[in-house]
Amino acid sequence: MALIVLTKMNIPMLDLKGQYRKIKSEVDSAIQNVLDNTNFINGPEVSAFEKDLAQYTGSKHVIACANGTDALQIAMMALGLKAGDEVIVPAFTYAATAEVVGLLGLVPVLVDVDEKTYNIKIQDIERAITDKCKAIVPVHLFGQGAHMESIMQIAKKYNLFVIEDNAQAIGAKYRFSTGEERHLGTIGDIGCTSFFPTKNLGCYGDGGAIFTQDYSLAEKIRMVTDHGQKVKYYHDIIGCNSRLDTIQAAILGIKLKHLDEYSAARHRAASFYRDKLKSIDGLVLPHEVEYSQHVYHQFTIRVKERRDQLRAFLAERGVSSMIYYPMSLNNQRAFSQISRCPVPLTASEMLAGEVLSLPMHTELSEETQTVICNTVIEFYKQ
Repeated sequence: MALIVLTKMNIPMLDLKGQYRKIKSEVDSAIQNVLDNTNFINGPEVSAFEKDLAQYTGSKHVIACANGTDALQIAMMALGLKAGDEVIVPAFTYAATAEVVGLLGLVPVLVDVDEKTYNIKIQDIERAITDKCKAIVPVHLFGQGAHMESIMQIAKKYNLFVIEDNAQAIGAKYRFSTGEERHLGTIGDIGCTSFFPTKNLGCYGDGGAIFTQDYSLAEKIRMVTDHGQKVKYYHDIIGCNSRLDTIQAAILGIKLKHLDEYSAARHRAASFYRDKLKSIDGLVLPHEVEYSQHVYHQFTIRVKERRDQLRAFLAERGVSSMIYYPMSLNNQRAFSQISRCPVPLTASEMLAGEVLSLPMHTELSEETQTVICNTVIEFYKQ
């Protein structure tokens, strides 16, 4: 009798190889062009990508930089924030958002998030403002926008800067109560994004960009990214060295042309998940708001009980999952001595114990998603 060997499935969180294969000829040609020209730093592809991204988003100015964390730091440096100034950030986000605040000697003021949207809780912002507060950093977490209209109103009332952390929602539009639509990242004083390979618009290394509608601010941002100089060897301010490599800019120039189809593919995958998992008690599916598109950087569910057991069950059957993020910032040792927490962080701490992200990327097939969903369903039938 023939021996039947059952092969364990391997379903990853994302499929960059599959995405690359579809645009291989375009990407390879763009990279080869840079290699042929040898303009590896500040080549023409960098400025071309900046212009294309500005046109795509409707931003007046786009300045490329080395990564998304640098983008946040440069934004705060360009705005002239001083040591001791307070910056309001959500407690449930990736550490980089608050890390750059501490790095510059500023004070991270941690506020709670909305348990449905995972984004900064509007009601908490005003409660956290003091005379030392200078800026708010809303994070458009997992691909959906924070309530920017309310945030901008608060910022205007208290004369605060707004720096959008748009590392996870590039391509998503925000709808104001007037009906006007604008791309996330172009609403605040400065917007920041990341082109880390796993992002919705990702390069094949590190990269980032900064958005602003203000010419003078754009000029200062460019100076900060280039050692504080406008004219070579004449340094007017303290800056840093943060550049987007020409090869990465060439790759991003190709992928930007496909961003809308990537967003559509992610939304189709999210709709499939919703349809298959909607009847499971104990799971809370991602909440979609009326004022923002959701481009599903992650499909993050809340598991009310047995989150870690579900994750282990998925792993045993070859289905990847991730916890973004397992600890709210107020419980991170790095921020324990430098942050201020003026409001209860109930939702942030709850979400850290409940969130679980399922595989989400542009190449997800219905067959693969069926396996993922059936595995989740099997767990709940135990």
